[in-house]
Amino acid sequence: MGDFQGNKDLVRKYYDELDAAQGDEIDEVIARHTADDYHWRGMHPFHEQFSAADVAKVFWKPFRRSFTSIQRRPDVFMAGLNDCDDFQSEWVVCMGHMMGLFDHDWLGIPSSGKMAFLRFAEFNRIEHGRIAETALFCDIIHVMQQVGLTPLPLQTGAHFIQPGPKTHDGLLFGATDPEQGAKTLALINQMIADLTCDYWDSPEERLGRTWHDDMIWFGPAGIGATYTRERYRKQHQGPFREHLKDIVFNGHICRMAEDHFGGFFGWPNLSMKTAGNYLGLPASDHPTDMRVVDIYRRDGDKLAENWIFIDILHFLNLQGLDVLGRMKEILRT
Repeated sequence: MGDFQGNKDLVRKYYDELDAAQGDEIDEVIARHTADDYHWRGMHPFHEQFSAADVAKVFWKPFRRSFTSIQRRPDVFMAGLNDCDDFQSEWVVCMGHMMGLFDHDWLGIPSSGKMAFLRFAEFNRIEHGRIAETALFCDIIHVMQQVGLTPLPLQTGAHFIQPGPKTHDGLLFGATDPEQGAKTLALINQMIADLTCDYWDSPEERLGRTWHDDMIWFGPAGIGATYTRERYRKQHQGPFREHLKDIVFNGHICRMAEDHFGGFFGWPNLSMKTAGNYLGLPASDHPTDMRVVDIYRRDGDKLAENWIFIDILHFLNLQGLDVLGRMKEILRT
């Protein structure tokens, strides 16, 4: 762990300029702050892009045309070295909401003319003073829910605009104690080892080793949020284990921590098959993937809060269910 102040300042400046840019200025801002071989990962239907111009064209310019008067409202901002490559690469992570006026349709989602929130988590790898690689996860299904659409069956957890850390201390703009970050990373690694050692069947006593009793699991739209270990097992972990099968953990691309916060993403994290009735899917032997982000807050020697992003649209699309396409067909009738 070290001092990542220059990387943090770079990303904050990039955000300020990007959020203020309009039209073709967006292309210029992205190009100015990113590497020539920039690699960008986004959720379905954006997927991977390999230039600043394509990132602007595919994601940012359409999004900014639809969501006007953007405010970026971060809840967690941190930086660190990547545990997945023996601490060789440097990353900056931001999580929160982008709030704007939903004035024009986006991805076929009808505009409301009202405030709307897009949950996001973004991982940026910094190399030679520029952003070389980005993974931007956002909760598109949550936007659909905000305008009154119900694209998936009734979710098992709660639905709401998700808050940031209970402690309101997730914006790590300055330097922090490296020992605290190392402690958080070790706890996250222990939690992962406990979770994967028995094919995702984690008994209560194993969860209790790394999670507080009153843990909060802020899951993505379609699954929802749960509170306490007991309700987490009932409302997320139980349905996950019961309705999915042949789960394989593929590892992560980045896993890092700073102070009391940490997180990871994979591409994909998990591969599996559906055993039936998960998010309304029938049983199938057709393989599918989950691309996932997890952001954590450590309280003492256990994890207290967890924010999760899953590319559910991609997961369903691999099973032949095009949620955005189906929505457009329904709205046309």
